[in-house]
Amino acid sequence: MSSTSLRGRTAIAGIGAAGWGESPGRSAIELLGDAALAAIADAGLELKDIDGLCAATSTHAFPTLSVAEYLGIKPTFFDGTNIGGSSFEMHLLQAALALDAGICNAVLICYGSNQRTAGGRLVSMSEPQWHEAPYKPRHPITAYALAAQRHMHEFGTTREMLADIAVAARQWANLNPAAFEQGPLTREEVLNARMVSDPLTTRDCCLVTDGGGACVMVRADQAKNLKQNPAYVLGVGGAHSHRSIAQMKDLTRTVAAESGPRAFAMAGLKQSDVDLVMLYDAFTITTLLFLEDLGFCPKGEGGRFVQDGAIAPGGRLAVNTNGGGLSCVHPGMYGMFLIIEAVTQIRGAAGRRQLATCDIALCHGNGGTLSSQVTALLGGAAAL
Repeated sequence: MSSTSLRGRTAIAGIGAAGWGESPGRSAIELLGDAALAAIADAGLELKDIDGLCAATSTHAFPTLSVAEYLGIKPTFFDGTNIGGSSFEMHLLQAALALDAGICNAVLICYGSNQRTAGGRLVSMSEPQWHEAPYKPRHPITAYALAAQRHMHEFGTTREMLADIAVAARQWANLNPAAFEQGPLTREEVLNARMVSDPLTTRDCCLVTDGGGACVMVRADQAKNLKQNPAYVLGVGGAHSHRSIAQMKDLTRTVAAESGPRAFAMAGLKQSDVDLVMLYDAFTITTLLFLEDLGFCPKGEGGRFVQDGAIAPGGRLAVNTNGGGLSCVHPGMYGMFLIIEAVTQIRGAAGRRQLATCDIALCHGNGGTLSSQVTALLGGAAAL
């Protein structure tokens, strides 16, 4: 079977969200469960229809076992692959394979975290200690600061350029009633915010929120008969390069340069076909790196590409229209929320932030410390 044979054969039929921002007293599994039930209902299905399950969480060692028990389902297909925040984009590929093979008929992909109200004000990760522990890094921020510093050194990128990414995300968030942080944000406020790990200030860093998110995937022929307009899975590609940031060969080049071409090849598309770009913006530097590595601008030109509102509302490229992890929602692992916004835009249901045309959306997930990269291309009926 060639990779292109999966193009458009499966679709996202339902999406659901729960508890974005702060949800005092709610556990991670409760938020996940609420989002899952919302996604199933959005698709016009019932819990008994779900016979496939993909889940990755930061709170369960065996996520599919925990989620299946909590929801009361016994899936015939299940996958708990956890490669960090990009897990959910990879789950799209795994679900597409299982559906296309006839192993199951409806796959739930889900996530939930109460990271903010549980006290996790700073995202913490378990890194291989033999490489970095002697230097007392603050994970994961130190790793991303290294990448930012190197990009600045090698290509002349400035803190002002990075700040414009945070400002653009806030401008999109101001159009999204579900976004956790709203209100004015200027370049100067980003630059003058408290330094966390040079050159990244608090405003260069993602939010720490609670939140649940889920989607339901089915085969394309079934999707046409369900409640919502389908968002077809056109192409998915993944790659990973290291676990420890100390083993990253080049701090300015991620393997999004490998995952992107794989996804575009499966989808039979090119960058100019994409109407919406949803990037994992755990830090401002990741948006810049992924724009370069996914081919939207040349390597080293990302800083100049994002300047002066280029990726803000009304700019030349729509990036992170929900407000991103920087201003909308980021409960530890963000990849699921990229998918939710992309599907919302493809449906034409994004309200004030709705793009005039959104036939094709790119979602790009990042896991670890620039370690795993997964690119997914979704499209409406016009993209088939």
